[in-house]
Amino acid sequence: MIYIIMGVSGSGKTSLGTFLSEKLGWPFYEGDNFHPQENIEKMARGEPLTDQDRFPWLLRLHEVIERERCSGSDALIACSALKRLYRQILLHGSTVEAPAICSHTNASPPTSPEAFFLYLHGDYNLIHQRMVAREEHFMKADLLRSQFDILEPPSDEENALTLDIRKSQSEMILEVENHIDSLRL
Repeated sequence: MIYIIMGVSGSGKTSLGTFLSEKLGWPFYEGDNFHPQENIEKMARGEPLTDQDRFPWLLRLHEVIERERCSGSDALIACSALKRLYRQILLHGSTVEAPAICSHTNASPPTSPEAFFLYLHGDYNLIHQRMVAREEHFMKADLLRSQFDILEPPSDEENALTLDIRKSQSEMILEVENHIDSLRL
Protein backbone atom coordinates (compact mmCIF):
# COMPACT_ATOMS: atom_id res chain seq x y z
CA MET A 1 0.00 0.00 0.00
CA ILE A 2 1.25 3.46 -0.89
CA TYR A 3 0.16 6.59 0.96
CA ILE A 4 0.92 9.92 -0.70
CA ILE A 5 0.74 12.63 1.95
CA MET A 6 -0.43 15.76 0.18
CA GLY A 7 -1.22 19.38 0.97
CA VAL A 8 0.20 22.85 0.66
CA SER A 9 3.62 23.68 2.04
CA GLY A 10 3.56 23.94 5.82
CA SER A 11 0.56 21.63 6.27
CA GLY A 12 2.67 19.02 8.08
CA LYS A 13 3.45 16.44 5.40
CA THR A 14 6.99 15.76 6.61
CA SER A 15 6.01 15.59 10.28
CA LEU A 16 3.13 13.20 9.65
CA GLY A 17 5.20 11.10 7.25
CA THR A 18 8.04 10.79 9.75
CA PHE A 19 5.69 9.77 12.58
CA LEU A 20 3.79 7.30 10.39
CA SER A 21 7.05 5.81 9.15
CA GLU A 22 8.22 5.20 12.71
CA LYS A 23 4.84 3.84 13.81
CA LEU A 24 4.20 1.57 10.81
CA GLY A 25 7.79 0.67 9.93
CA TRP A 26 7.27 1.82 6.33
CA PRO A 27 9.87 3.77 4.35
CA PHE A 28 9.19 7.50 4.02
CA TYR A 29 10.20 9.51 0.96
CA GLU A 30 10.30 13.28 1.41
CA GLY A 31 9.20 14.76 -1.91
CA ASP A 32 11.28 17.91 -1.44
CA ASN A 33 14.41 15.76 -1.78
CA PHE A 34 13.42 14.91 -5.37
CA HIS A 35 13.12 18.51 -6.63
CA PRO A 36 15.64 19.53 -9.28
CA GLN A 37 18.07 22.14 -7.92
CA GLU A 38 16.52 24.76 -10.22
CA ASN A 39 13.16 24.35 -8.47
CA ILE A 40 14.71 24.78 -5.03
CA GLU A 41 16.56 27.91 -6.14
CA LYS A 42 13.40 29.33 -7.71
CA MET A 43 11.35 28.78 -4.54
CA ALA A 44 14.17 30.17 -2.38
CA ARG A 45 13.96 33.37 -4.46
CA GLY A 46 10.22 33.56 -3.72
CA GLU A 47 9.09 32.52 -7.20
CA PRO A 48 6.19 30.06 -7.50
CA LEU A 49 6.77 26.93 -9.57
CA THR A 50 4.94 26.47 -12.85
CA ASP A 51 3.46 23.21 -14.12
CA GLN A 52 6.53 22.84 -16.37
CA ASP A 53 8.79 23.20 -13.32
CA ARG A 54 6.86 20.52 -11.46
CA PHE A 55 6.58 17.83 -14.16
CA PRO A 56 10.16 16.43 -13.89
CA TRP A 57 9.79 16.36 -10.09
CA LEU A 58 6.45 14.56 -10.26
CA LEU A 59 7.88 12.00 -12.69
CA ARG A 60 10.77 11.30 -10.29
CA LEU A 61 8.26 10.67 -7.52
CA HIS A 62 6.19 8.48 -9.86
CA GLU A 63 9.30 6.31 -10.33
CA VAL A 64 9.60 5.89 -6.55
CA ILE A 65 5.91 5.01 -6.27
CA GLU A 66 6.18 2.48 -9.10
CA ARG A 67 9.31 0.90 -7.64
CA GLU A 68 7.62 0.44 -4.26
CA ARG A 69 4.36 -0.73 -5.81
CA CYS A 70 6.08 -3.27 -8.09
CA SER A 71 8.08 -4.68 -5.19
CA GLY A 72 4.87 -5.13 -3.21
CA SER A 73 6.17 -2.82 -0.48
CA ASP A 74 4.28 -0.37 1.65
CA ALA A 75 5.56 3.21 1.54
CA LEU A 76 4.83 6.82 2.44
CA ILE A 77 5.57 9.71 0.08
CA ALA A 78 5.24 13.41 0.89
CA CYS A 79 4.27 15.54 -2.09
CA SER A 80 2.12 18.65 -2.32
CA ALA A 81 0.12 17.11 -5.23
CA LEU A 82 -1.85 20.34 -5.46
CA LYS A 83 -3.73 19.62 -8.69
CA ARG A 84 -5.62 16.59 -9.92
CA LEU A 85 -3.25 16.46 -12.91
CA TYR A 86 -0.27 16.23 -10.55
CA ARG A 87 -1.90 13.38 -8.64
CA GLN A 88 -2.57 11.55 -11.90
CA ILE A 89 1.09 11.96 -12.91
CA LEU A 90 2.17 10.55 -9.55
CA LEU A 91 0.02 7.48 -10.14
CA HIS A 92 0.39 7.00 -13.91
CA GLY A 93 3.55 8.86 -14.96
CA SER A 94 3.99 10.31 -18.41
CA THR A 95 1.02 8.38 -19.79
CA VAL A 96 -1.27 11.07 -18.36
CA GLU A 97 -2.49 13.56 -20.93
CA ALA A 98 -2.97 17.24 -20.29
CA PRO A 99 -6.52 18.17 -19.29
CA ALA A 100 -9.02 18.07 -22.13
CA ILE A 101 -10.32 21.36 -23.47
CA CYS A 102 -13.84 20.09 -22.91
CA SER A 103 -14.22 20.24 -19.13
CA HIS A 104 -17.29 17.99 -18.98
CA THR A 105 -15.29 14.94 -20.03
CA ASN A 106 -13.17 13.06 -17.56
CA ALA A 107 -10.35 11.41 -19.48
CA SER A 108 -8.23 10.75 -16.39
CA PRO A 109 -7.01 7.22 -15.86
CA PRO A 110 -8.63 5.39 -12.97
CA THR A 111 -7.10 5.70 -9.53
CA SER A 112 -4.85 2.94 -8.33
CA PRO A 113 -6.41 0.61 -5.73
CA GLU A 114 -3.12 0.29 -3.83
CA ALA A 115 -2.38 4.03 -3.65
CA PHE A 116 -4.15 6.50 -1.39
CA PHE A 117 -3.80 10.19 -0.77
CA LEU A 118 -3.75 11.62 2.73
CA TYR A 119 -4.92 15.19 2.21
CA LEU A 120 -3.75 17.47 5.00
CA HIS A 121 -6.43 20.14 5.09
CA GLY A 122 -6.09 23.40 6.94
CA ASP A 123 -6.81 27.08 6.51
CA TYR A 124 -4.42 29.67 5.17
CA ASN A 125 -3.88 31.56 8.44
CA LEU A 126 -2.94 28.48 10.48
CA ILE A 127 -0.54 27.20 7.84
CA HIS A 128 0.98 30.64 7.27
CA GLN A 129 1.72 30.90 11.01
CA ARG A 130 3.46 27.51 10.87
CA MET A 131 5.56 28.54 7.88
CA VAL A 132 6.67 31.81 9.44
CA ALA A 133 7.76 29.89 12.56
CA ARG A 134 9.78 27.18 10.80
CA GLU A 135 13.45 27.60 10.13
CA GLU A 136 15.83 26.54 7.39
CA HIS A 137 13.29 25.60 4.70
CA PHE A 138 13.70 26.86 1.15
CA MET A 139 9.96 27.42 0.66
CA LYS A 140 9.13 30.98 1.65
CA ALA A 141 5.92 31.76 3.52
CA ASP A 142 5.17 34.38 0.85
CA LEU A 143 4.59 31.55 -1.65
CA LEU A 144 1.80 29.95 0.38
CA ARG A 145 -0.91 32.06 -1.28
CA SER A 146 0.18 30.80 -4.71
CA GLN A 147 -0.24 27.21 -3.51
CA PHE A 148 -3.73 27.87 -2.16
CA ASP A 149 -4.59 29.61 -5.45
CA ILE A 150 -3.93 26.47 -7.51
CA LEU A 151 -5.01 23.87 -4.92
CA GLU A 152 -7.61 21.41 -6.21
CA PRO A 153 -8.72 19.36 -3.20
CA PRO A 154 -9.05 15.68 -4.09
CA SER A 155 -12.45 14.49 -5.24
CA ASP A 156 -14.32 11.51 -3.84
CA GLU A 157 -13.12 9.19 -6.60
CA GLU A 158 -9.42 9.90 -5.95
CA ASN A 159 -8.87 7.49 -3.04
CA ALA A 160 -8.25 10.29 -0.56
CA LEU A 161 -8.59 10.49 3.19
CA THR A 162 -8.88 14.09 4.40
CA LEU A 163 -7.12 14.85 7.67
CA ASP A 164 -7.84 18.06 9.59
CA ILE A 165 -4.48 19.54 10.60
CA ARG A 166 -6.02 21.21 13.65
CA LYS A 167 -6.02 17.72 15.18
CA SER A 168 -3.01 16.33 16.99
CA GLN A 169 -0.50 14.07 15.27
CA SER A 170 -1.78 11.20 17.42
CA GLU A 171 -5.36 11.74 16.27
CA MET A 172 -4.34 11.89 12.62
CA ILE A 173 -2.18 8.76 12.95
CA LEU A 174 -5.11 6.93 14.53
CA GLU A 175 -7.31 7.94 11.56
CA VAL A 176 -4.72 6.56 9.16
CA GLU A 177 -4.36 3.32 11.15
CA ASN A 178 -8.15 2.92 11.13
CA HIS A 179 -8.12 3.51 7.36
CA ILE A 180 -5.47 0.82 6.89
CA ASP A 181 -7.45 -1.60 9.08
CA SER A 182 -10.64 -0.93 7.08
CA LEU A 183 -8.84 -1.81 3.86
CA ARG A 184 -7.59 -5.11 5.25
CA LEU A 185 -11.05 -6.36 6.19
